[in-house]
Amino acid sequence: MNDHAKPLIATDEVPHVTPAGWGTLRRFTDARIALGRAGHSQPTAPHLAFQLAHAQARDAVHLPFDAHGVAAGVQALGLDVVHLHSAAADRATYLQRPDLGRRLDEVSRARLQQRTAAPVDLAFVVGDGLSALAIHQNAVPLIAAMLARLQSEKTPWTLGPVAIVEQARVAVGDETGAGLHARCVVVLIGERPGLSSPDSMGLYLTWAPQPGLTDASRNCISNVRPAGLAIEAAAAKLVHLLGAARTGQISGVGLKDDHDEHAALPSGGGDPSHNFLLGH
Repeated sequence: MNDHAKPLIATDEVPHVTPAGWGTLRRFTDARIALGRAGHSQPTAPHLAFQLAHAQARDAVHLPFDAHGVAAGVQALGLDVVHLHSAAADRATYLQRPDLGRRLDEVSRARLQQRTAAPVDLAFVVGDGLSALAIHQNAVPLIAAMLARLQSEKTPWTLGPVAIVEQARVAVGDETGAGLHARCVVVLIGERPGLSSPDSMGLYLTWAPQPGLTDASRNCISNVRPAGLAIEAAAAKLVHLLGAARTGQISGVGLKDDHDEHAALPSGGGDPSHNFLLGH
């Protein structure tokens, strides 16, 4: 590995850096732990890594949403698409007025009112949120992973068109789901970027969506990304929650998430009883 390919955060072998005694734990987390020290200060390498991560998080927030590119990927799966926009006219307004991102603009409302489609079981709503990058990378693969699972259910789910919403907050899914006459809505949205996760997507499930609901009515699956919760694992958890929501006609605080994530792991995916802190 050449010098340019070495991770900035590796400090154990850098001259004049005193390594932390527990640096081996870094392989288990992206958190900034066991950085060592240079004299009484933080070493240069992790300081630069922090600045890079902060820049990547800012870039994720301001990256323009390629709504048409995402729509093309969804249409390639054989699903219809409807383009919508929140009441936040631009990114600056969106960041300063979260309330406007939670509802549709007048044009989008009229577009939904003009639809005469029959009620459906489920509608996906894809919104840029606070990280368009997360949606560009993860939304279409997640929907693709869901399709086969939903159709293999004993009672297959009927799907409405996928709504692509620009400048979206989570709650915009309530109005959108109601406008699409969906019994249940799942919002795929870019989460607030962390300093090691600019590409994290969240999934929000709401049964009987309608304007005015609070977060207590939703179930959330967070950190869907290659370095977090993998697409297949997220899809398995979401299908389980959808099944429970349909059975109980409920979501949110009344719907317990008792899905066994380890049961969905492929063989060789690791022993869930293993505790790396105890070394066995």
